[in-house]
Amino acid sequence: MLFKQISLTALLTFVVSVSAHYTFPDLIVNGVNTGDWVNVRRTNNYNSQSPVTDVTSADFRCYTSETHATASTATVAAGSTIGIGADQPVYHPGVVNVYMAKAPGNVSTFDGSGAVWFKVFQIPAVTDGGRTITFPAQNINAVNFQIPKNLPSGQYLVRVEQIALHSASTFGGAQFYLSCAQINVTGGGNGTPGPLVSIPGVYTGREPGIMLNIYYPIPTTYVQPGPAVWSG
Repeated sequence: MLFKQISLTALLTFVVSVSAHYTFPDLIVNGVNTGDWVNVRRTNNYNSQSPVTDVTSADFRCYTSETHATASTATVAAGSTIGIGADQPVYHPGVVNVYMAKAPGNVSTFDGSGAVWFKVFQIPAVTDGGRTITFPAQNINAVNFQIPKNLPSGQYLVRVEQIALHSASTFGGAQFYLSCAQINVTGGGNGTPGPLVSIPGVYTGREPGIMLNIYYPIPTTYVQPGPAVWSG
């Protein structure tokens, strides 16, 4: 009987742990979800939902070292709002960054290497001097953002990352849930996106917004990881 109780407890713990994880498999264009892994490259964790924790690994870019996936490329207009949807509500407390990288040609053959990424959107934590810290990105179903109006036309990778901070008090404890979509931007402008960063390379994992205890003492401020947002 005791063995059965222990086994049941272990099973329930495993189920809860798995259900708390998620992926970002969907692109949303003009309010329409284009479907799982259609315009988003299928990530290694499409079944396991396990996060990336090593910010220096090749998987930190698009998480496709095992699937070697590409996707169909969706056409979107500069200045329009698109979204990247999660397969279930984003359960863990944390923050969101969205990066883009322009392909030199066909985005389907573009691996995103080098200092080519720029940030276009973020959802940071909200603090009030140490009394509370809240996470507006928690429990959302999709990350919705505007393609900058002045972004040059062309084909791009769009990379979303949700940084789960519930276990981030030690190095490597932050969990990154991420994926890369493929889009073709039309009607763009002549802006110069930047600052440009490499992924991996953009973080060391010791940034104050990545390695921190969100529970005690409650942070008095929060510094969003990565470069400034380029809005065009």
